[in-house]
Amino acid sequence: MRSILLVGLAAALTVACGGDDPSGLGAGRGSSGSSGSSGDTSSSSGSSGATSSSGATSSSGASGATGSTPADLCVNVINDYRKTNNLAPLERWTDGEACADGQAKSDSETRKAHGAFGQCGERGQNECPGWKGPPETMIPGCLKAMWNEGPGGGHHDLMATTKHTKVACGFYTTPQGAVWSVQNFR
Repeated sequence: MRSILLVGLAAALTVACGGDDPSGLGAGRGSSGSSGSSGDTSSSSGSSGATSSSGATSSSGASGATGSTPADLCVNVINDYRKTNNLAPLERWTDGEACADGQAKSDSETRKAHGAFGQCGERGQNECPGWKGPPETMIPGCLKAMWNEGPGGGHHDLMATTKHTKVACGFYTTPQGAVWSVQNFR
C-alpha cells in the first residue's frame, strides 16, 4: 500500500490507491492499514446534504482542464497528466460512474479507502478519501498529489498505465462536507 500524507493549511489529508496492478497495489487495502468492506453500489443523493457526481454542476480546475461535472473534470485532469508523457487519453467510462459514486459513499461510511474495491468491475483504483470539497475544487489537488509521486508511485503508475483504457470517477460528499472520490480504471 502506498499512501502519501499531505499537510494542508488546515488539515492532514490522505490519498490512497489500490488494484491488481503489478506495481504492488493491492485490492481492499486502504489508508492507515484499513481493508475491505462491502458497500452500496447505487448512486447517492438526498436530503442529507450528500451529493454524487451526477448531482454536481459546473467545474474548473488546474492544468487547464475543465468540465461541466466533477467527473468530466476528473477525466480531463487525468488525461492532461497522461498527455505530458505522450500517453493516449483514457476514455470516460460513463457506465461505471453510478457504481463508482456508490463505492465512494460506501467507503465514506466505513471510513476505509478501497473498502468497496472490485464491486464495479474495475481492475485498478485510486481514491481521495475525505478531502475538503466541493468536488470540483478538491479533485485537481488530489490528482496532482497522486501524479507528483512520479514513476514507481502507485497512484502515478495507475494514472499513467497503458494496461487500462477507461476511467470512471465517482464522488460522494458527506453531510459534514468531506469529499470521497474514487477513480476506477478498466
